[in-house]
Amino acid sequence: MSEPVTFESLNLSPAILKAVEELGYKTPSEIQAQCIPLLLERKDVLGLAQTGTGKTAAFALPLLNNIDPSVKQPQILVLTPTRELAIQVAEAFEQYAKHVRGIEVLALYGGQSYSIQLSALRRGAQVIVATPGRLIDHINRGTIKFDALQALVLDEADEMLRMGFIDDVESIMEKTPREKQTCLFSATMPKQIQNISSKYMNNPEQVHISARNSTVSSVEQVFWNASVHKNKAIVRFLEAEQYEGAIVFVRTRNDTVQLAELLEREGFSAAPLNGDMNQQARERTVDRLKSGMLNIVIATDVAARGLDVDRLSLVINYDIPQDSEAYVHRIGRTGRAGRTGKAILFVKHNERYLLKNIIRHTKSEIAQVELPTAKIVEEKRIEALQAKLTIALENKDITFFNEVATNMAEKLDLPLESLAGALLCLAQQQSPIKVEEVKIQPRERNERNDRNSRNDRGDRGRRNERGGERGGERAERKPRERNSRDAGPMDTYRIEVGREHGVQVKNIVGAIANEADISSKFIGDIRLHDNHSTVQLPQNMPKDVLDHFQKVFICKRPMGLTITTDQGPAEPRGERSERPAGDKKRSFNKDDGARGDKRSGPRKERRPVSFTAK
Repeated sequence: MSEPVTFESLNLSPAILKAVEELGYKTPSEIQAQCIPLLLERKDVLGLAQTGTGKTAAFALPLLNNIDPSVKQPQILVLTPTRELAIQVAEAFEQYAKHVRGIEVLALYGGQSYSIQLSALRRGAQVIVATPGRLIDHINRGTIKFDALQALVLDEADEMLRMGFIDDVESIMEKTPREKQTCLFSATMPKQIQNISSKYMNNPEQVHISARNSTVSSVEQVFWNASVHKNKAIVRFLEAEQYEGAIVFVRTRNDTVQLAELLEREGFSAAPLNGDMNQQARERTVDRLKSGMLNIVIATDVAARGLDVDRLSLVINYDIPQDSEAYVHRIGRTGRAGRTGKAILFVKHNERYLLKNIIRHTKSEIAQVELPTAKIVEEKRIEALQAKLTIALENKDITFFNEVATNMAEKLDLPLESLAGALLCLAQQQSPIKVEEVKIQPRERNERNDRNSRNDRGDRGRRNERGGERGGERAERKPRERNSRDAGPMDTYRIEVGREHGVQVKNIVGAIANEADISSKFIGDIRLHDNHSTVQLPQNMPKDVLDHFQKVFICKRPMGLTITTDQGPAEPRGERSERPAGDKKRSFNKDDGARGDKRSGPRKERRPVSFTAK
């Protein structure tokens, strides 16, 4: 029988082993046990692994072990799809290297002042963790050099593909030394990622961690048949569950704020986490969560990307994600690298097909649970009150209050237990113990929800079940490798940036995905014209999102997003014909032939739509 793998047996340096021990790591996860020896031997590694498997330590520990602290130039470069993940990975490197003298780690991402980053680059950093866009800015400015680069890591490569960054990634890789170690980690392996592997990697060793061995297996997963009363239900679940920290996933930025405010009113310590918050505000929220000053965050998928907080033991999917991979990333916020957690999924009747997709994708059992009863919640509240009373009895002198209670009981001619009951009744006016039983029935068709009388996303689910109206993707979209017809009905929007301004499809996808928290898979056809472009987005886009787009720039020009019915084929450069105002091109479906504008009469006021934010 072979000896169990330990960190000590992996030939890491004593300084790194000391940091690992202080962090409480006991035994390597499967991906760590497989990757660390390969990377210590300076081999290229292609890792197929879900989030939450411990892959950051799998590449950070051996790469740190191999670098020379005396060389004050970038020796390790890690590319991540989001700034949140960049910050998280950089913090992990700092923790692992804290006993290695002379190691500097720098995160480069959009939203942070260039002056801060330039100052740190001048001082010298051996480890750079960056998002593609900001790193390309530094490369173009000549403020970063890779002459001493030893290792390049692509973390969550498939996510960078989805967000439209893969061309930037290739551009960066072209500018790094040919003789270097390359590591690529991805939850899935689409064709473009395979192409990058074959083009830029040198006989990579493949490490495949199956879903059963990853985060999914360490998280208890359950679902609740959601009703119109989701707000009341989430309060029940949060009161009934045992957790240190919790993260609640919703689809839109507005929902993070609304739900956080609701939970605050219910007495929870909660805060939103979304893309509208500036970087300082987001970092402050995460720091409060880590320190225990905050117990619940309500987040979109994009804002929570890369979030790794030890205290998180509960994930609630208030809004079910539209794709299974997003679900895996969500529940990966808990149950990470040997820890356990719980995930609760709210599923409306018309979303059951999404639940089936998730079960099939994760190969895991997701049991149905009932809404916690009023009795269960009352018991939890009583337990909490008993705990507070125990602390008071142990730490405070209550002699005076005993005398007051005795005198009151005598004057009122009451037994002490009746007086105690009356005092509890007064106390629960501020923090109620008794729970009124509210019958929460499964949602009926056309019923309205309790979130400001908005439709509870039922329409959205039904659209998704019908599928989109478009007949396949245009040639310009082929490199994106996504099926946007799953997004449901689309509206066409005009953008005041075209070929003559140097715009590319990836610029438009990146701007929309980052600024609106829209998954790139829900962005439809994009067509580039000489002086403008058109893009298809989900119907009924929220007004605040459309207003925000008026402040967004692409290629140094205002986006100027407006709805249109003109989605004709892109015209060849220099052959554009003038048409009378109001003369619309017909829309063509490459499978079905011509189709006219389906709308007639005045446009109805649209309801806000909910779409998956990545």
